[in-house]
Amino acid sequence: INMCGGSKAFTSSEVAKHNTEADCWLIISPPGSNTPNVYDVTKYLDEHPGGAEVLLDAAGMDATDQFEDIGHSGDARKELAKYLIGELKITEEEKKKMLEEKLAREEAAKSSGGMGPIIAILVVILAVAGYFMTQG
Repeated sequence: INMCGGSKAFTSSEVAKHNTEADCWLIISPPGSNTPNVYDVTKYLDEHPGGAEVLLDAAGMDATDQFEDIGHSGDARKELAKYLIGELKITEEEKKKMLEEKLAREEAAKSSGGMGPIIAILVVILAVAGYFMTQG
């Protein structure tokens, strides 16, 4: 749902200029969307439960990962929607790069569990075998 009427489009360089306490914009891609949204959260800085600092750290940039990693509630997402001012205008090349980065992040998240459990099991087996060998 876009509350901006005719959706305004901003380039990433335009958004990057809004990176101060007096003028704080964020780029956040809604789940399942390929079009990142632009939010002016300047008036929300003092109200943000996590403090203004976390918003300012991402000001003028894409804060999607930070927003999603925290696991914001449905209420937080509704609150965010109030500050929507438009969409990020992205070239086909930028869109391709973003998609590749997203796929790489998802792949990294999937494979991060990979060898950990196997190594743990091997350590236990070796420890047990070592114990019995010293008992013999």
